[in-house]
Amino acid sequence: MSDDDPRRPWLEVRGICKRFPGVTALDGVGMHVNRGEVVAVIGENGAGKSSLMKILAGVQPADSGQIFLEGRRCQLASVEQALRLGIALIHQELNLADNLEVGANIFLGREPRRFGLLIDKPRILRDSARYLARVGLKLPPTRLVGSLPIGRKQMVEIAKALSVDARILIMDEPTSSLSQREADQLFEVIRDLSAKGVSIVYISHRLGEVKELAHRVVVLRDGKKVGELRRDEINHENMVQLMVGRQVSQFYLHRPHEPGEVVLTADNLRTLAYPHRSCSFALRRGEIVGMFGLVGAGRTELLQTLFGVTPALGGSVWIDGRKTAVRSPIDAVLAGLALVPEDRKQQGLILDLTVRNNLSLTSLRRDQKMGFLNRARERELARDMVRLLKVKATGEGQVTRLLSGGNQQKIALGKWLSLHPRILLLDEPTRGIDVGAKTEIYSLMESLAEKGITVLFVSSEMEEILGMSDRVLVMHEGRIFGELPRAELSEQRVMRLATGQLPEAA
Repeated sequence: MSDDDPRRPWLEVRGICKRFPGVTALDGVGMHVNRGEVVAVIGENGAGKSSLMKILAGVQPADSGQIFLEGRRCQLASVEQALRLGIALIHQELNLADNLEVGANIFLGREPRRFGLLIDKPRILRDSARYLARVGLKLPPTRLVGSLPIGRKQMVEIAKALSVDARILIMDEPTSSLSQREADQLFEVIRDLSAKGVSIVYISHRLGEVKELAHRVVVLRDGKKVGELRRDEINHENMVQLMVGRQVSQFYLHRPHEPGEVVLTADNLRTLAYPHRSCSFALRRGEIVGMFGLVGAGRTELLQTLFGVTPALGGSVWIDGRKTAVRSPIDAVLAGLALVPEDRKQQGLILDLTVRNNLSLTSLRRDQKMGFLNRARERELARDMVRLLKVKATGEGQVTRLLSGGNQQKIALGKWLSLHPRILLLDEPTRGIDVGAKTEIYSLMESLAEKGITVLFVSSEMEEILGMSDRVLVMHEGRIFGELPRAELSEQRVMRLATGQLPEAA
């Protein structure tokens, strides 16, 4: 091939290795990306995806291996160098300054100047408007970034990458915080950029997105490239099989549970999200109840009200047949409830504490002696939970921030399980974790239900709702619009209820 041959990969890596103390993150990985191609990189947490992307974006160096851009070998020694060569990484946690305008963010650190001294604001506004239009974002460049919803911030990040003439965009879990509408808009932008010759490296745990967007899929496992799928080979079964290294004939191993007595009843409960709507439902001992609804339906707010995070505006909660005032999380815990929130990093864990410290957070009062923490009891509890939940860590003294998303989620669960709750509330329990960790969370939910614990879980993944629920409560605009037993579950019936329509006859 000649140097300008259009068939030559825009980006190619060969034999990339990266080691950290005690861990081989990447072991001889190779891949390529063609002009205008969307290549998805998938794998379980700890497979090496993030390490590879950081190397490509100049965040960290490879220990060995070669990187080629348009056939020419190059070194990516810094983020600035990668940007100059046209490679931009859009992090899962967006890297924007909320107190600055959109235009100022797009050109932050690269402000055009007049006479070599004064910032050329008219040019910033003019050029920013052009890049915003390219990603389909209709808003003035003078708008403060802090006033934007997360979906629009994501688009500003893409516009910022295009402003440095990025030819290769690396997107790390770009839809993890987006509504379905915002995600659909992002997909349209990705397709448009691809059609105009921009290459996309797309990292996601959401295999449905990968199937919809990717021209090719590269699969990593334990730091090695274990397979690649062409467009006509991309399906859920093939991706999962390569990721976990085994045939997956049935992803959800749900066993129907015979429910026991009613343990919780919500009677005309009203929340802050929908003060003029009310919810009524009951939960029975030892069942797994799924709660589905479109974004904004009020699911998270309902769980927070049940747990006393936000006050109820009306109605009542009955636990074990007794009317119970749940005015705070302490009241909820004393009544036997536990809540694992949607955002484990902000609300579920203290990331800079150790695994042991996080696991003992909920039991500090119980496990103290004369006002001092019982360290021996704390270590024993941590060892038991790490073993029970199969947490992959160097030990209970490891800093929680250094764990994968799936293992962090296990810690967020484990700190509540140590209190032996009777009713477990889970808000998006598998968001942002890989397929292997999901399977372990599902297995844990099953074992808890078999022990008589009631599980109420909120999920935006239809497969998860259909696969794990004994019955499903469907919310629409702040109220329980319908309930479906397992025998009547189908995607169509759930979605009709979620959009405010009565289901068709079974």
